Amino acid sequence: MDEPQQLSEHPMSERAPAGRRVAQLRLPMPFPNDPAARGRSTRAGRVLARLTVAPALLIVAWLAVSLPLLMAGRYRLGPALALFVPVAFLTLKAGFWDRTRLELTVGLRGPVSWWSTGGVVAVAVAFFALEAAMCAEQVVVRRDPASYVQFATWLKDHGRLPIDPMHWAFGGHDPALEYGGPAFYQVGDQVVPQFMAGLPMVLALGGWIGGTGAMLMTAPLLGACAVLAFGGLTARLVGPRWAPLGALALALLLPMQWLARSTYSELPALVLLLGGLSLLLDVRDLETAAARVRAFLGGLALGLVLLVRIDGIRDVLPVVVFAGLLAARRRPTWPPLAAGLALGAGAGLLEGYTKSRPYLEYLSDSLRPALMLATAVVAATIALAAALRWPPAGARLRRAGAALARGRLPDLAAFGAVTVFAAFAVRPWLQTVRRAPRTEDDRLNVSFIEQVQRINGLPLDGWRQYSELSLHWVAWYVGVPALLLAALGAAVLARRLLRRENGEWVLPFMVIAWTTVTTLYRPGITPDHPWASRRLACVVLPGMLLLALWGLAWCVRRLRRTHRPAAVPVALAGALAIVVPIAAVSWPLALRPTEQGELAQVRSMCRKIGPGRSVIIVERVTADRFIQVIRGMCGIPAARTVPEATESDVRRVIDRISAQGRRPAVLGAAPADVAGYGAAEQILHLRTRQDERTLTSPPNGTWPLSMDVWMAEPLP
Repeated sequence: MDEPQQLSEHPMSERAPAGRRVAQLRLPMPFPNDPAARGRSTRAGRVLARLTVAPALLIVAWLAVSLPLLMAGRYRLGPALALFVPVAFLTLKAGFWDRTRLELTVGLRGPVSWWSTGGVVAVAVAFFALEAAMCAEQVVVRRDPASYVQFATWLKDHGRLPIDPMHWAFGGHDPALEYGGPAFYQVGDQVVPQFMAGLPMVLALGGWIGGTGAMLMTAPLLGACAVLAFGGLTARLVGPRWAPLGALALALLLPMQWLARSTYSELPALVLLLGGLSLLLDVRDLETAAARVRAFLGGLALGLVLLVRIDGIRDVLPVVVFAGLLAARRRPTWPPLAAGLALGAGAGLLEGYTKSRPYLEYLSDSLRPALMLATAVVAATIALAAALRWPPAGARLRRAGAALARGRLPDLAAFGAVTVFAAFAVRPWLQTVRRAPRTEDDRLNVSFIEQVQRINGLPLDGWRQYSELSLHWVAWYVGVPALLLAALGAAVLARRLLRRENGEWVLPFMVIAWTTVTTLYRPGITPDHPWASRRLACVVLPGMLLLALWGLAWCVRRLRRTHRPAAVPVALAGALAIVVPIAAVSWPLALRPTEQGELAQVRSMCRKIGPGRSVIIVERVTADRFIQVIRGMCGIPAARTVPEATESDVRRVIDRISAQGRRPAVLGAAPADVAGYGAAEQILHLRTRQDERTLTSPPNGTWPLSMDVWMAEPLP
């Protein structure tokens, strides 16, 4: 835990003359004099550096070949694998390119032992094993995970978008029928799935390999990859000796465990974000061809976050500014970084506006301001970079910046960081956030919040958003000690960065600070937990852990210089102060699986419906949950009745189905829903557990979940 030697004064320092480029490539910390120990450390460092960016590189390669196939309507296993194998090989080769055998270890802050590398890998493997054992089977559409599974199922089987509602199976169009539902918009004669296609394209690979079961197991695998990548980023920003602790802390987080048991988009987004940042840290102070290639891949990984989550626009804005700073300093990595970022972000926007447009229109109230802000940031960054590169203006601006760095600004930045934490901490006593419903979905959310308030014994107020508790949410999951250490780390880093120290933290600190403040101010999500914790999972919680670990490491380094015997006890106490509160919150739910048995019940339902059917669902909740399940997983045409449809309308549709030579089936939630059309038969009966929903405290239990589906086969 010795203080690592800095590579340079600042990551945007002036470029060295060409003749000194080799001299710039030096190790982050002197190796031991023993050549054997030096070799072991070098090998362990290369393994850690490569392993922790490999998941992001593989996801980049898969998305790079999948998106063109999807856009062409030819997303099939054969073409995807035929393209993926060479692209993945080239991507990994480029990401691992290391002509000097030392370049990959430049980003690591100190010598790396096999204990550090092995510890990170062991935590990731253990996390995968636990989450695979606890993996949820969310295939019935109630919230996002099942929506992603059904989206991926359609891609796996059909390889194209939009979804065909199969009007022909109902005798053509009929005013009594609809074909959409939650997360699946009916647009004219087609059904368009909600959300971006990034995660469904990743899940489809699991579906091709092993069906829906393997598709569900993709979530624990992505979660383990995120833990691995976080360990690598911790090694680069805090130190290799702290990497296993960082991986363990993230793996113990309740939101991380919860996400890794279901198919949430935050998982691949987190892998891309952590991997992209690590790739860019690995090219600090390097001016080689390999560094430029890795800068491109890092930018591409960060840009492709938009293909997974459109909210990623906010997260990558600091990368735009960082690329502009590199351009101002004439660093050779800025063109590939900017190109990769633009290509990845452009791919996400292209897919969104061509294949997921109804979803983006639904988000227009928040998406349009985000796009306008992104445009303004890009324009301002270009202007700033141009001004800094123009000799007269650039010289003045640099002198002004140097004067500010020598003045009181660094101290004010440290004070400002602490003030921000304090402001969010006292916010609940100063503000109560409410929002009036404006759409039908908003009104449904009001009813849902009131229902949760009633169960939790809280005053009924469906307009409440509970956003003022956002920092308290963070404290629930990371613990108060880690939050205090994060505040210390943020304050010290803000001061040191403005004094042009700890240059490796420039981009990570920008991303963490910007996204954390904007997310905590306006989470923009239904506030029940653990659901709302997903908004914190991509940047806020990992960022807080990184800052806390750095703050603890900073304290330990200072003690080693002033009171060496106390350093180790303080390090151990600090590690326990971080890990124990996190484990205490996650323990009640760590071994309590939810959403079990859905897959078997759905498969049984498909068999009972049988081939040659056309399904009409006459009850709203059943239609919301099962219309795409029946159409996608069962491969059976399904439609729902409009709210004003009468029994005579349903019988007219039944006659039209029979005229097509198909067998009609009517589905509902209870025998009374279908009894008027024939003998009622129960085809799905599920009793399981679901996630608890809390508003003012962390979740620590589960709720019962019941689902029933009844079917009647009308007689000719």
